Amino acid sequence: MVALAFLIPLALLVQQLARERALAEAERQTAVVVAVLAVTTEPTAVERAISTTEHEQGLAVHNLHGARVGISHARPEDVALAALQREAVVTEVVGGLSYLEPVDIGDSIAVVEVFIPEAALSEGVRTAWYALTVVAIGLVAASVLVGDRLAAKVVGSARSLARAAVALGDGDLDVRVQPSGPRELAEAGVAFNRMADRLALLRTNERELVADLSHRLRTPLTVLRLDAESLVEPEGEARGLLETGEMFLGTPEEADRRRTIRRIRQAVTTLEHEIDVLIRTTRNVVSAEENTEQDLCDASEVVRDRMQFWTAVAGDQNRPCSVQGIRTPAPVALPRAELVAALDAVLGNVFRYTPQGTAFEVAVSRRDGYVAVRVDDAGSGIADPNRALRRGASDQGSTGLGLDIAKRATLAANGSVNIDRARRLGGASVLMLFRDAEAAPRQASRFGLIGRLAGEPGSRRWPKPRRPAD
Repeated sequence: MVALAFLIPLALLVQQLARERALAEAERQTAVVVAVLAVTTEPTAVERAISTTEHEQGLAVHNLHGARVGISHARPEDVALAALQREAVVTEVVGGLSYLEPVDIGDSIAVVEVFIPEAALSEGVRTAWYALTVVAIGLVAASVLVGDRLAAKVVGSARSLARAAVALGDGDLDVRVQPSGPRELAEAGVAFNRMADRLALLRTNERELVADLSHRLRTPLTVLRLDAESLVEPEGEARGLLETGEMFLGTPEEADRRRTIRRIRQAVTTLEHEIDVLIRTTRNVVSAEENTEQDLCDASEVVRDRMQFWTAVAGDQNRPCSVQGIRTPAPVALPRAELVAALDAVLGNVFRYTPQGTAFEVAVSRRDGYVAVRVDDAGSGIADPNRALRRGASDQGSTGLGLDIAKRATLAANGSVNIDRARRLGGASVLMLFRDAEAAPRQASRFGLIGRLAGEPGSRRWPKPRRPAD
C-alpha cells in the first residue's frame, strides 16, 4: 500500500512532465517562426523558412497578409480566439494538440500554429511506467521478505519464551532464555530469567530454612545437656512430691535441684515452641513471600528479653556476663523471630565452644544509619573467620549453621557480619550489623554503577562499624 501510494502519483507526474516537455518544444519551434517573421512577412519567404525546419508538417502561420502558410490542424475559431486574446492557446485537435501563439506583425496579428502529435505527448511515459511497476513489485517483495523475517524473529522469541515457561512450570528451575526480539519481548525474557533465578533462590532458601529452623532446636537442647550434666535426681519423699507437683520444703541443695528441673521443663517448652514455629513456617512459606509489608523489631528489646534467659544459664555455669546499650530503641527491618534466632545462634556458640566460667558481654549500639549487636567472649577466639562464616563449615564437629543464620539475618536487613578479636575480653567478637529501619535512604552515588555496587548488600565493601561505647 505504501508503494502504491507513492508510485501512482509518480506515474501521473511522469505523464504530466512528458506533456510539459512537448509544449516546451512547441514554444521553441514558435520562437523560430517568430524570428523569421521579425525579418520578413512575405508568405513565400516564410513558407521557405518553415520548409527548412524539422517539423514543417506541424507548423503553420495564419493571417499573414490575409493568407495562411503551412498545414493547419486547428479550427478557425480557435485561431480567431488566439488573435483576439493575444495570448497563447492550447487546443485539442484530431491526433494531438495545437499550440497557437499570436504575433504582432504591424498592421495585423498573425497566429503561429504548432501541431503536437499524441506520440510526442506520451514519449517515454510507457517506459517509465514499466520501470515504476518493476520497482513497485520489487518493493512489495522485499517488504514481504523483511516482514516475514521480522515476524519470524518475534515469533521465535515468543515461542522460546513459551517453551521456557512450560519447562519452568514442569519443574525445571534451570531453564533460561536468551533475551531477543523486540524490546518488549527482550524485557520479558530478562524478567523471566530473573523470575527463574528468584524461584531457584526461594527453593534453596526454603531448604536452608528448614535446616536453620532445625538448628534453632540446638539452643534449648544445649541447655538441657548442660543442666542434665549437673542434675541429680531427688530421692525418697522429695522425688515423689516433685512428680506429683506438690510443694516440698527441703534443703537448699534440693531446692536447687528443683529449680534445675523447672528450667529443664522450660527448655522443653521452648523446644516444643520452636517445633511449632518450624511447622508453621514450613506450611506458610509461600504466603510469607507474598507478604510485601516489611517486618520491624527493636533490637534492644530483643536483646533485653533473650538475655533474661541466657543470664540464668550463665549463672549456673559461673559465667560473668554484661549487657550494654539496651535502653535505647534500635529498630531494624527484620522479623523478631529472625533476630532472636540469630542472637541465640551466636550466644549458643559461646556456651557451646567456650569452657564454663568464660565471661561474655552483649552490646547494642545505633549510629551512622546502622544498628550493631555485638557479642564478645573471653575464650580463645576464632582462628579462621572466613571459614566460620561459610555455611556448613565447622572446625568443632558441628553443623556449621550457627553463624550462617546470623549472616543471613543481617543480609536480610541490608547488613553484614564481622568476626574479630574482642578488645576488652580478648576472645571472639561477633558483630551483627543491621540497617537502621528509621534511617533516611542513602542518595544515589555520583560515581554511577561502580558507586552503587560498592554499597549493595551482597558486595564486600561495607562501612567499617565503630566500636559501641561500653
